[in-house]
Amino acid sequence: MRKTYLYYTLILLTGAMSVTATPRLTVVAVVDGMTTENLTMLRPYWQQGGLRTLSEEAFQTSVNYPHLVYGGNETTATLMTGTTPDRHGYTMDAYFLRRDRKQHAMLEDNEVSGIGTQAHLSPRALLSLTMTDRMRLRHPQSKIYAVGIHPETTVLLAGHSANACCWLDSDLHQWVATTAYSEGLPTAAYEQNNSGRIATLAARQWLPRMDIPAYSAPTPQERKKGFSYEVNEVFPYAPEANTLVIDLALALQQSEKMGTDATPDLLMLQLNTLSPQAQSDRIASAEHEDMYLRLNQDLGFLMEQLDRRIGRANYQILVVGRPVLGTAAQTLSDIHMPVQQFNADRAAALTGTYLMALYGHERWVDGGYGQSVYLNRTLIEQKRLSLETIQRQVANFLMDFEGVQIAMPGYEAMRYPMLCTTLCKRHTGDVVFLLQPGWQLMQSDNSAIDHVIDDAPASPIMLWSGTIRTMPQGTINATDIADLIF
Repeated sequence: MRKTYLYYTLILLTGAMSVTATPRLTVVAVVDGMTTENLTMLRPYWQQGGLRTLSEEAFQTSVNYPHLVYGGNETTATLMTGTTPDRHGYTMDAYFLRRDRKQHAMLEDNEVSGIGTQAHLSPRALLSLTMTDRMRLRHPQSKIYAVGIHPETTVLLAGHSANACCWLDSDLHQWVATTAYSEGLPTAAYEQNNSGRIATLAARQWLPRMDIPAYSAPTPQERKKGFSYEVNEVFPYAPEANTLVIDLALALQQSEKMGTDATPDLLMLQLNTLSPQAQSDRIASAEHEDMYLRLNQDLGFLMEQLDRRIGRANYQILVVGRPVLGTAAQTLSDIHMPVQQFNADRAAALTGTYLMALYGHERWVDGGYGQSVYLNRTLIEQKRLSLETIQRQVANFLMDFEGVQIAMPGYEAMRYPMLCTTLCKRHTGDVVFLLQPGWQLMQSDNSAIDHVIDDAPASPIMLWSGTIRTMPQGTINATDIADLIF
């Protein structure tokens, strides 16, 4: 009898431990521009706060990306889905559409409407399941919300299955949303819009938190005059944007009672460390450093409130940096590694001229975007020419361009080691090229596509949990992030 009693008692205790070990609330924060190097440099400044707690108590490592990194949201999509661009379909922030020969935002969706905004965005272009989708499949009653600064990043964080997704409109200074999600703009967001909270923060002046000599990397100009911004003029690249994201996240947690029952909930946040003048992810100014110091405060406030509301044992926080600007071109030039620019539009135009010389004065090229050249397939078919022959001619032509490392027909690119995970079949052009190290991909409007020049950006990841967890050893692949929280 005694043995039977002990046996069932052990079963009950084991069951209780497993329930406790499953956090009732998971907070995932993707932070633009956050690097391991910056966190290490600033650690002595954090006497307290969220980043201090994470640096002392969280599991920490670096994230490796198994595909080319352009500084866009292809990294966000990889982190959220656990797959590479060839699977999730988000190769760059825009894609080239043959039908109208124009570039379109990857998440553009005219079948949905904006709420408080003219932006028509949805996750329809995302082909893989995300963290939110996996949570919804496992726990259909979960409450899942995404809050962020930039629309595309926030929609990717929301995935297909969030209750709602809202972001800050940088012009109107209010929370906006999309009808792609069932709850539209949450009541908590409406209340913040009407309370004047956003307008109050936007009307502030952003001044240094410390005396300028106390910062690690002030510029010569900052040493003379410090820095000063009207928040509404640099919004959302001001620390107040992070504060507003944390404010709304906590308001949603409270109004939706997230983390208060046995069904796990998910709160997705997009935050930022990049200051208005930042040219690199690496800190090179006092204002950039100040962004981190204030984010430390905001994350600390978030954790304090969650401790008080639902208890430390009932939530976990995953913080991961997203590479955006990489290393500044000037920084690389200073160490005798100059960065040169490759104009994709000009390459496409010259390719068109080349084909005219071969086949006559016709529009043989529809356009160029990213690492692809798109041929006029309709014309080639009408002229009864060999598409494969022209693809190879164009590839050989591009190989003579300075800065091009390799060029090939699109169907061959899928077999190239790095490109096979970077490209998605539905967006790949007829001819694909890869640039040599030290070359930056540009469009004719001077917008940089390839912001991140680093071959392997040092993106940090920190997982803090109120319960004992078994963590992996060494660095982690970006496709394995979701497995840390499930």
